[in-house]
Amino acid sequence: MDHENTVYDQPSENAPQFTSRLGFYLAAVGSAVGIGNIWGFPAQTADNGGAAFVLIYLCFSFLLAWPMLVAELVIGRYGRSDPVSTLESVSNRSFCKFLGKLTGWASTITVLLIYTFYAIISGWIICFGLAPVAVALGLDSLAASLTSFNPLPTMIAAGAFMAMVAAIVSGGVADGIEKWCSRLMPMLVLLILLLIVFTMTQEGAQDGLRYFVLPDFSKLLSKDLLISALGQSFFSMSLGVGIMVVYGAYLTRDSNIPVMAASVAVTDTLVAVMAGLLIIPGMYVALNHGIDIYTAEGALKSADKLVFDVLPQLFLQFGPLGILLSLAFFLLLTITALTSAVSILEVPVAVCQRRHLARRNASSWLISLITFGVSVCVMIWFDVLFDFVVNLTTRYAMPLLSLVVCIYAAWIWSRDQKLRELQKGYPDVEHSLFWKIWPWYIRFFCPFMVMVLIFFIF
Repeated sequence: MDHENTVYDQPSENAPQFTSRLGFYLAAVGSAVGIGNIWGFPAQTADNGGAAFVLIYLCFSFLLAWPMLVAELVIGRYGRSDPVSTLESVSNRSFCKFLGKLTGWASTITVLLIYTFYAIISGWIICFGLAPVAVALGLDSLAASLTSFNPLPTMIAAGAFMAMVAAIVSGGVADGIEKWCSRLMPMLVLLILLLIVFTMTQEGAQDGLRYFVLPDFSKLLSKDLLISALGQSFFSMSLGVGIMVVYGAYLTRDSNIPVMAASVAVTDTLVAVMAGLLIIPGMYVALNHGIDIYTAEGALKSADKLVFDVLPQLFLQFGPLGILLSLAFFLLLTITALTSAVSILEVPVAVCQRRHLARRNASSWLISLITFGVSVCVMIWFDVLFDFVVNLTTRYAMPLLSLVVCIYAAWIWSRDQKLRELQKGYPDVEHSLFWKIWPWYIRFFCPFMVMVLIFFIF
């Protein structure tokens, strides 16, 4: 769509939009359902008492993440712009405008840093997905190079991944993001279901299922579990980095935001649980095949070891069928990475468009090129930079930025403005139970809970 590749001088109503509620839903779910769901959630569940972690994660998702998701979408649709311009426009007071602008830029920088390590992980996923094909073709040396975390093939794969993302984002909101998410998300769910069915038919799967659904209550309120569950819920729903503010800007005026946010939160949680039903029983199936899933100290192997060591070894046990299983699993991970990365790149692209820095096509490719260069640096100094960038963004920046956005929605943005914006898609909202609770909830409870948990983190 040509109008999506222009810099906007017109009023905010001329912003690009999702063509349907289903289009927004699939794009928002695609953003929420990422590597964190398929990789991070099962590994953190296994590390933190199984179902005990799931229980706390569900509490955070619906008591904290969902109300904040509503806040980000409402602010986004009100501003009809990028995170910087939107947060700057919420208040006319000079200090609040400055704070909003600062928060918007911090969100944009954070999401770019997330993209640098996301691209590296996606490069690993693509390499491991291609390795079985190389083996089938008799290219054993190539397969060994692809599965050795060698920087060169990883960065080639990461570069190809970022090029795919740039091509989708440069197509615009309707013809790029919405179209591709509408195609990829049904494929993702189908792949998960097929792999779950296969895994559950294997010896040892029932042991993993019991571990997943029966909580270890002794770990229920441990500090590590609480921090991990908080970070997972925020990271999973793409909060605090401007993604949902941008997607909110592309919503039509008649969209019922509380309902749409709830549908995204529920679907995101369901996919995370489905991933747990795949990965954790799969670990015990691997153990049943003699593959060690524990370290020498008796702790569960880290997430990267489980995904890139344990599961590939398990697939090898099934001969030619294992090649198909491996392809399906890593294709699943690639799709989740792709739909999330599209939403990640859309944030700085929206900033460039709205602030007259570059057109959509040019900004998509230029930002991708710059971020690829940063990813190369992270790979070169991997031991120093990788964990630092991951922890800085997901453990610290996202909860802090979510807290600031929550404060904006609750304290700086007037109650009447929030009500008018919500009434555009929900005319009777003023008389609903939601409106009796939500404004006070995000005004007091959400900031208090996030501050308490941030205190534990630091």
